[in-house]
Amino acid sequence: MGNCQPTVVPYEDFDVVADIKAIRKACKGLGTDEQAIIDILANRSAAQRLEIKQAYFDKYDDELVEVLKSELTGSFENAIIAMLDPPHVFAVKELRKAMKGAGTDEDILVEILCTSTNAEIATYKETYTHVHDRDLEADIEADTSGDVRRLLTLLLEGNRDESYEVDEALAEQDAVSLFEAGEDCFGTDESTFSFILATRNYLQLQVTFKAYEAISGTEILDAIDKEISGTLKDCYTALVRCAKNPQLYFARKLNAAMKGAGTDEDTLIRNIVCRSEIDLETIKDMYLEKYDVSLKDAISSECGGDFKRLLLAILH
Repeated sequence: MGNCQPTVVPYEDFDVVADIKAIRKACKGLGTDEQAIIDILANRSAAQRLEIKQAYFDKYDDELVEVLKSELTGSFENAIIAMLDPPHVFAVKELRKAMKGAGTDEDILVEILCTSTNAEIATYKETYTHVHDRDLEADIEADTSGDVRRLLTLLLEGNRDESYEVDEALAEQDAVSLFEAGEDCFGTDESTFSFILATRNYLQLQVTFKAYEAISGTEILDAIDKEISGTLKDCYTALVRCAKNPQLYFARKLNAAMKGAGTDEDTLIRNIVCRSEIDLETIKDMYLEKYDVSLKDAISSECGGDFKRLLLAILH
């Protein structure tokens, strides 16, 4: 993952006073100048946007988030508000939202927890308590069950090996364990799958998957598809795809959000805003390679109005 390119970087000529004046002006008078808001916020890093939020409050004694909420609507509003949170705060709000109310949106839990580093997981746990005054592990335990709960709890321990070292003998051994736990027996031994997928480093897993295919004659994703169902299958698939190529995993998420009738704007917001300073440029490359259409063109044809303009501006 050494070649990850962001689309949003800190703005070099950052002038927080000029920015807050321009935003203030954009929200004053009749109608809102959405383009001015897009031009500023889509071209500032998350840290710079936080400075804007603070400076706006200091100068005008007004919460920028409240001002924008009263001026904007729909997915455009949701995306702008997401951009005014530090990324880890936005992530824990999404985790909480996924567990609130009836039913749990496991997709979001899987997407966030299965793609995070140990350091990110530690930050999420701390931030979750800070923002929601609740315990992330306790909430996930209460809201999930069985093998999914065990896997997510394992991920929350943040014990993945994050070295870039590969132990060939271990890969062979793990591949045999996976085969014996899965295709080779009646019923699948999920704990073996969960432990290996949640704790080994990504390069190690790539070698393990090759060894698995050599032993079983089946690609690991096909085996998971055949042996496992429901949310657990989604978890394992996400973990395998992330180990192979995290940026391709996100490209797939974005594509799925735009497929079929209706567009899942929340997923677009979450992935485009959250990955913009990490690897969104690389995700764009993967998208084009996989779907033969650029991410910008896909968004252009699926989204409209200010929401579309904002996403395109973040995508640069």
